[in-house]
Formats: sequence, structure tokens, C-alpha cells
Amino acid sequence: MASKQGIGVKLPLSYDSEDGPYRLTKTLQENVQQNFKNLMLTNPGERVMIPAFGAGIRQLLFEPITEELFSRVRSRIFNQVRIYMPFVNVEDVVFNTLRNKQDLGPNEVQVSIVYNILPLDARDTLTISNSAS
Repeated sequence: MASKQGIGVKLPLSYDSEDGPYRLTKTLQENVQQNFKNLMLTNPGERVMIPAFGAGIRQLLFEPITEELFSRVRSRIFNQVRIYMPFVNVEDVVFNTLRNKQDLGPNEVQVSIVYNILPLDARDTLTISNSAS
């Protein structure tokens, strides 16, 4: 019998015989991690009824690599978290390119966001890349 004890639907959607029709997030931390990733990867205009929702980071990482781009990405991250997830504190945003990480391709960019879920005092890092892998 399905446990059905969960907080939210786990993405990407997939069948789970234990949880019921879909896998579920089981902890607050897991749910916040998923919501944070969703906020970072959603492009502005994609969310129905909330057109300003989303940092659109992956989309930005396909622009020419400049310090101005890094500044825009950092600004979007902080603004989106302030508005939609005020219980999260972004501690650091680190950009990696071929210049400082030799295993990346010439046009590859990684952004690592270190954040703290304040009510849980739980620290995590989300890394997003413009690479296909």
C-alpha cells in the first residue's frame, strides 16, 4: 500500500509504487531544494499568472561570457530569492569557466549557488551549467 506521506510532488514526475502515482518529497529540506532549483531554472514569463517568477539562469549562461553577465546573473539570483524565498539566504555565487576550472570546455560556464535554509539551518549548493551533460 502506498505511504502517501509527503510534502510535495518530486520533480521530474515519475511513477513510484511506494508513494502512489508520483514520487513525493519527504522532508522540508528536500522540498526547499527542489523549489530553489525551480526558481533558478524557470525563465521569466514561463510561470502562468506569475510572469516575473524565475531567475532564468540557464538562458543567461548562453550569452557571451563577461563580468557584466556574471553581475546580471548574481543580481537576478538575489532578487528572485528575496521576493519568492525570503527564508533562504544566498551566501555565495561562484562562476567557473575554463579560466579557473580546467575540465570545462571553452564556452562552458558553471554557476554554483551556496545557500542556507534559515528555519532549518541547512546549507546546500546548487550548480547549474550551460553544458549538455
